[in-house]
Amino acid sequence: MELHILEHSLKVASIAKEGIQICTHGLIKLAFLPSKTRCKFFSLTETPEDYTIIVDEEGFKELPESEHLSVAEATWLALNVVSGGGSATNSQPIGVTKIAKSVIAPLADHNISVFMLSTYQTDFILVRERDLPMVMHTLSSEFTLLRVINGETVAANSLGVTNGFVKPKLVPRPIIHPLSSPSNMFCVTSLDPDTLPSVATLLMDVMFYSGGFPNNVLFTSASGELWKMVRIGGQPLGFDECGIVAQISEPLATADIPAYYISTFKFDHALVSDGLPLYTLSLFVW
Repeated sequence: MELHILEHSLKVASIAKEGIQICTHGLIKLAFLPSKTRCKFFSLTETPEDYTIIVDEEGFKELPESEHLSVAEATWLALNVVSGGGSATNSQPIGVTKIAKSVIAPLADHNISVFMLSTYQTDFILVRERDLPMVMHTLSSEFTLLRVINGETVAANSLGVTNGFVKPKLVPRPIIHPLSSPSNMFCVTSLDPDTLPSVATLLMDVMFYSGGFPNNVLFTSASGELWKMVRIGGQPLGFDECGIVAQISEPLATADIPAYYISTFKFDHALVSDGLPLYTLSLFVW
C-alpha cells in the first residue's frame, strides 16, 4: 500500500457557537465558492460544543480574527492511505479500523499524536509537521511513502529521514477516557460535486440553521445503513496525548467492526454500525 503525504499545511481551529455568525461569510466562501479562494483542503464539523475547522493556510486567511476563534498551535500535515496504487482522490475506502494496526497503532507506539478525519471515501490522518521524520521512519517498512508536491506525487524517501530511532517497547492501551453515546443516529453520505449549486441553499440551512437533505442528491450505503456515535472524553482532550485513536480503533479492528473516526477540537468521535449487537456496543459505551 501507499502512504501519501499531502502538500497542504493545515490549521485546526474551533469556532464558538455564539461566534459562528462572524465567520459565516468566510465559511460559505470556502464551502461553496472554491474558485474564489486558493483553499485546497477544508473541513467543517459541528458538535454540541463548537464548530471544528480544518483548513489549509490559504483557506485560513478567509476567517476573520475573533475572540470566538481558537487555533491549535501546531501546523498539521494530512496523510492518506491508498490501497492498490492510484491517487488519493479516487482510492477505495480504507476505514479507520483497516488502518488501525498498520498506521494508528505504530504511531501511538512511537508517541506520535494524531488527529483523525474519516470521510465517505477515505480517511485522513493528521500529524504535526514537526513529527513527519518520525512518522516516515515508523511507517516506511509497511508503506511506499509518497509526497504530493505542486500536485505531483513523488517518492518521499529523500526528506532527511535516518535510521537512528529506537524501537519502543509495546504496552497495552486500555481505554482511559469516559465514553458516551447520544440517542440520535447518523447517516454517512457523499455529495456529487456537480449537484452542489442545486443544493447550496439546503446545505447552508443544515450548516447554520436547521433542515434536511433531499434524498436524490446524496450517495449513501446500498443498505441505507445508520451509524451510532460514541464520543470519547469527559473533558476536552487537547492535542498532546498519544494513543487515544488507537485505544478505540484497535479493539474495533480486532473484532472486525467497521468504523468512522472524527477528531474535533475538544473531543473524539467514533461511528459504528447500528446493526451491531447491543452487547458489542456496550463494550465501548459503558
